[in-house]
Amino acid sequence: MRLLELQQEHRDLDVAIAGLQAAPGDDLAVKRLKKRKLQLKDCIARLESALIPDEPA
Repeated sequence: MRLLELQQEHRDLDVAIAGLQAAPGDDLAVKRLKKRKLQLKDCIARLESALIPDEPA
């Protein structure tokens, strides 16, 4: 459930970043959103890797 929420927030940030980049101005807000999006991507990757069971060698 948490994974789905993070993925949705990641997609929402895509839309927000695209909207801010289309309009001139607030570069700082774009940088902050991109940083948050990267944090979400890392968190999503950790959760996805935790779902995959380890295979014995």
